[in-house]
Amino acid sequence: MKVGIMGLPQSGRRTLYALLTGDRAESINPDGKDSVVGIAPVLDPRFDKLVEMYHPKKETRARITVELIPALEENAIREGAVFRDIAGTDALCLVARDFKDDRVYHAKGSINALRDIDAVMSELVLHDLILVEKRLERIAEGKKRAKDEQGQKEEPVFMKMKEHLEKELPLRTMELSAEEIKLLTGYSFITMKQMIIALNVGEGDIASTSLADKIKEKYRDHEVAPVQISARLEAEIDALETEEERSAFMKDAGIAEPALALLTRALMASLGLISYFTVGEDEVRQWMVRRGAAAPEAAGVIHSDIQRGFIRAEVVKHHDLVSLGSEEAVKKAGKQYVMGRDYIVEDGDIMNFRFNV
Repeated sequence: MKVGIMGLPQSGRRTLYALLTGDRAESINPDGKDSVVGIAPVLDPRFDKLVEMYHPKKETRARITVELIPALEENAIREGAVFRDIAGTDALCLVARDFKDDRVYHAKGSINALRDIDAVMSELVLHDLILVEKRLERIAEGKKRAKDEQGQKEEPVFMKMKEHLEKELPLRTMELSAEEIKLLTGYSFITMKQMIIALNVGEGDIASTSLADKIKEKYRDHEVAPVQISARLEAEIDALETEEERSAFMKDAGIAEPALALLTRALMASLGLISYFTVGEDEVRQWMVRRGAAAPEAAGVIHSDIQRGFIRAEVVKHHDLVSLGSEEAVKKAGKQYVMGRDYIVEDGDIMNFRFNV
């Protein structure tokens, strides 16, 4: 599954992509014409705490695939190629610029994140509306020539979608039945995708939530999640060589946790994923699984044999392990739970699977 990183020119989307993937910003797609795919580790303090506790020989973070989408310039939007890149993703992260820098131009001539977000949102809704109208036209033409059973099934759904989009609302906020969702399987509507808005603010504005609050209020019916980040500040943190230096820098800046960590977890959530952990002296590992998955499905993420031969799952809550200090103390306190096939995995669970094949 893949998250698309998109935004207007000079919004900081390439810098953000570089921070997420560890690539050098200046070496990424210098002509800006094609999308670029990379891997971003999920930064999670719960994982860091487990590594600190177990001192494993190997530590493996969960990773998500991210794609840098070409800038949403007017000609790219007009030609439509950029929408094909966006359509190939599973969720979207819109980078909106709210930092001032005279050395970095803005295509609109001024800094206004709300205006820029409005413009992109409108283009995405318009794109889907055009697709819906074209499909309705084809259905109408099909009625004249022959009986079109598929078109007859789709028509009421597409009519409902058209009405929804005409209200300038994304399709992800529309209530659809399981049967209606099944009918739309072959289509790729951009506004069906979950969206995060990464607010790229100035270094001095990282503590202020006023813009994020405005976006939450304005787009409360759009199901978008704003995450505030200063790409420049995150780059400075990332450039420091030791954890002690990073901690001291963040303390001076009044930052409890790098915004990049919040963003990677938000990207994971936008894909409908949660994480669980397996621990031990050999390896501490973070795994991703679909939100709402039962224990056997989570076991299958590790290996299909474990899912096939699943017997039970031994589950410890992360906060219990951290507060009690060891697996032995957790067991003595009766905080290790034995769960069967119906157990729904919760974000942050520490799991050990028993199986037989």
